[in-house]
Amino acid sequence: MTINNSDTITAGYRQRKLRWVSVTVILGILTFTLCVTALLLGNTIYSPEIVLKVLLGEQIQGATFAVGTLRLPRMLSGLLVGMAFGIAGSTFQTMLRNPLASPDIIGISSGSSAAAVFCILVLKLSGTFVSIAAVIAGITVAALIYALSRGGSFSGGKLILIGIGVQAMLNAVISYLLLRASQYDVPGALIWLSGSLNGVRLSRIPLLFIVVAAFGLVIFLLGRHLKILELGEQSAVTLGVRTDLTRLLLILSAVFLIAFATAVTGPVSFVAFLAGPIAARLVGIGAPNELPSGLIGSILVLGADLIGQFAFDTRFPVGIITGILGAPYLLYLLIRMNRTGGSA
Repeated sequence: MTINNSDTITAGYRQRKLRWVSVTVILGILTFTLCVTALLLGNTIYSPEIVLKVLLGEQIQGATFAVGTLRLPRMLSGLLVGMAFGIAGSTFQTMLRNPLASPDIIGISSGSSAAAVFCILVLKLSGTFVSIAAVIAGITVAALIYALSRGGSFSGGKLILIGIGVQAMLNAVISYLLLRASQYDVPGALIWLSGSLNGVRLSRIPLLFIVVAAFGLVIFLLGRHLKILELGEQSAVTLGVRTDLTRLLLILSAVFLIAFATAVTGPVSFVAFLAGPIAARLVGIGAPNELPSGLIGSILVLGADLIGQFAFDTRFPVGIITGILGAPYLLYLLIRMNRTGGSA
């Protein structure tokens, strides 16, 4: 009996594609469910009919303010920020072939945080000014890390080590600023540092949506090249990929996603770190990981926000909950890498 290799390959491709589509649809349904839940739940629970009327512009006493002013911006920011963190984290991890290569770990988020804390505590600024400073600082720190890692030839391991060093330095700056600040100013900075969806205004959503859509699309279009980069520098060059240009576009896109998301909600811990590995486990090896990672990021942020609001007597910012979820995985990953000699 002769085995047709072409049929086997075609069947395997179809199976992988079906798995990707099935997982993505399920993640999309779960994300939509969490979005609806975030609009329904609060101090007052509204029916889907009332929420829909408010979203369509009808004025309903109490519901218009609660849903339109408080819950809708919170839900949309959680959805978009989670997607930005998820896509950016997965991009770095895939491109650098290391699960530790997350913006949380390599200092990009810390750059935005240091700038925001400086603005809040030293310059006494708030709102838009803090967001602008956070975006500029995140991009600047990412450019510095990339430039330092370019000495000689590019190395993902070098970039990660430099990023960890920069993160340690920036965290020290943040600690110094907190210690030197007035006790009346510190709570505002700590709330921002914890990563929170509280107080997000609807006016900030359109720009965030444009950034996530534009740079997410760039990463999605470069997804095939991203998978080739995962094979290594020499293999990518052999297959015709312009590695420097592709890597630069991917890094810039991911950094813009991280910087703008952090500017809106603060550094929501471990979402970028967790989303990629979870999505990879679900869709399987070799499958496109960008969209599933973005959906996982949204699920993590929206789910953690609901847990932080309603699961405890005290309400916790979303970053506290995601930090509790992410810290054990980081420890597990470090132990696993230590046992396997540095390979995850």
